[in-house]
Amino acid sequence: MAELVNSTPPLMPSPSQAAEELAVSPWKEGWKSFKKNKAAVIGLGIVVFFILLAIFADLIAPHPFDKQHLSDKHLSPSAAHWFGTDEFGRDILSRIIFGARLSLGVGFLSVAGSVVAGSFLGIIAGYYGKWVDTIISRFFDILLAFPSILLAIAVVSVLGPSLRNALIAIAIINVPTFGRLLRSRVLSVKEEEYITAAKAIGMKDGRILLHHILPNSLAPIIVQGTLAIATAIIEAAALGFLGMGAQAPAPEWGKMLADSKDFIIEAPWTVIFPGLSIMLTVLGFNLMGDGLRDALDPRMKK
Repeated sequence: MAELVNSTPPLMPSPSQAAEELAVSPWKEGWKSFKKNKAAVIGLGIVVFFILLAIFADLIAPHPFDKQHLSDKHLSPSAAHWFGTDEFGRDILSRIIFGARLSLGVGFLSVAGSVVAGSFLGIIAGYYGKWVDTIISRFFDILLAFPSILLAIAVVSVLGPSLRNALIAIAIINVPTFGRLLRSRVLSVKEEEYITAAKAIGMKDGRILLHHILPNSLAPIIVQGTLAIATAIIEAAALGFLGMGAQAPAPEWGKMLADSKDFIIEAPWTVIFPGLSIMLTVLGFNLMGDGLRDALDPRMKK
């Protein structure tokens, strides 16, 4: 009896602390799961490596990317030029380092534009439904009816060949992907009890969308966005290879491949290193995206 009298119940967390734990724990749990995925950590390391190259390109690059030495054209890899030189005697390593800025910049900016536009249209379509949903969904279907690279070529043909227009084209072709993702997410989330309660107390639609529906849709957006960056880098390289993206003397990796395609036998290093840069960057984003999907998607957890 004395033990029962003297014993004190454990302290219960305050409502604010409990709410904070509930809000933070899924992301902490996802990060722990992500770190256990070795392939995802390797992908993150590759992505961070290329991001650092892009940020500190001015300090890392051994030569100016556009400096020509015609007497040094097609030099094989050596201590002076680790990746060799191209047909104008430019250092390929320096051009690849500066090219990371262009390729990653196109990837991040185009996906950011796609996320903003696609998420806005998808949330509006899923939340309001009826004729709004019909019009927006048919718009998505029209864009998805075209092969992505052909649609990008059509957009660039209208706007004119340049890296900026290639970025716009890539953003446009990825809008339906995020729009349909958010639409399906909103259709399920808006039926939850807390959304019904928010409507019952008179909360406005804009606040419901921004404070309840959108935060609960961030996980699939992050996963899809990471994978979309890899796709955007490939599409930018494809447009550059076709001469519809970055223009000379910009050191964009796809453009470097296009300029070196006639020298594959004579100077294979001019093709190998830009191609490896594209492959490694895309591989890094794909591995990281798969790891994020496994960590953030409850259906993937055992």
